[in-house]
Order: sequence, then structure tokens, then C-alpha cells
Amino acid sequence: MTRNSLGTVFIGGLALAVLASCAANMMPSKDAWYAQHYFIMQDFERQAYKGLSEPARLEFQKLFWQVRDPDSKHEFDTRMAYIMKTYVRDNSKQPWNCDRARIYLLNGPPASIDYNQTDNWATSVVQGAAGSNNATSRDNEDITATTAEVWTYPYQSHFVQYAFSFRPPNDWRLDAAAFAGNRYIGELENMNKEYTYGIPNMDDYLKRLEELKKLKKTS
Repeated sequence: MTRNSLGTVFIGGLALAVLASCAANMMPSKDAWYAQHYFIMQDFERQAYKGLSEPARLEFQKLFWQVRDPDSKHEFDTRMAYIMKTYVRDNSKQPWNCDRARIYLLNGPPASIDYNQTDNWATSVVQGAAGSNNATSRDNEDITATTAEVWTYPYQSHFVQYAFSFRPPNDWRLDAAAFAGNRYIGELENMNKEYTYGIPNMDDYLKRLEELKKLKKTS
């Protein structure tokens, strides 16, 4: 697949991290909140969360959204609602814990999705800029006919693409072979993480996190 006007870039930053986590089975299975928020969290938040007591983790979950703009929580809830409806076939118990869901949760709906159905490519354009939620409904997706997808996101004067391959009976995986020559994935994902889930007052947040570390387990 190519984009003549801006050039095509197949990427790998979060995509490779997703593949690695899948391969190593590292995603949490019992802590649903952590699994849902893992890919939108900053590195220091993940480290802090893992070191907290159970009562402190509950307080962290409240604090996580208190320090962010209310629009961030709204966007997260909107994307998660779409994920729960759309990717339940990928992972019936945890729809958010699959490759397509993780990319969608961080980057939002792509500008376009190219579907490989048997031997023919059919393009379904998603209206709106990245981060909007005007994705077309995929309730009637025929997973037996679709064998691959390429999601395209604009980044500055480039296109960034994620390629997914279908594995019967219901598994969609990021295609590791598509990441050669990746360049812009980190910039795109950092931009989207900051734009959608940024922390306005970092100093205050860090102070409150330090207080949580003092909260011990209840007897």
C-alpha cells in the first residue's frame, strides 16, 4: 500500500511494544483498571502504581482522572465504549486487551482503514481528524472474509500506518513484518497521549503521588 502525496511509513513503537507484551503475556489479567489504562499511562505512573498498596491503588485510580482535563475522561469513555462493542470478538473477556483496541484507545479512530477482503482491497474512510469519534460502525464485520487491515493516521506531512493480520478463528494481530523502516510512531503516539490524556499540573500530581505511597495496607 502506498500514499502518493505524502509517502507511506509503517511503524513500530507502541505497535512493537504491544507485540512484545502479547508474546510475553505481560498484560495484567486480574486488574482490569490497570489493563484498560496501561497504554495511556506515563511510564512513571505505571511504576508508581505497581508499588502501591491495594488501598493506595484505589486512590490512584481516582487521582489519575482528577489531575486530567474532564474532556480526557470523556474521550476515554467514548473510545472504550466503542472498543467494548467492536472488539469483543478479538477478546470476549477483555475487549480492551487486544491489538486493535490498544491502538484505538491511544490514537483514536484512524483517518482511513483499508480492508483486504479475499483478493480485493476496499477502503472505508473514517471522517474527522484523529481523536474524533466518527468511526463507522463495524457491527456487521465479516471476519471470515477480511484477512488484513491497514489503519492510516496523518502525522505532520506524513502518513503513519498500522497493519493488522487476521488469524482464524477470531484473532487480529499487528503485523511485525510491516515495521521495517519505521520512523514516526513514537512522535505520533506521544503527541496523541499528550493531546488526549495530558497532565496540566505535573508538579502537583507528583506531590499527591508521593502521599499515596505512604498509604499502607489495611489490617
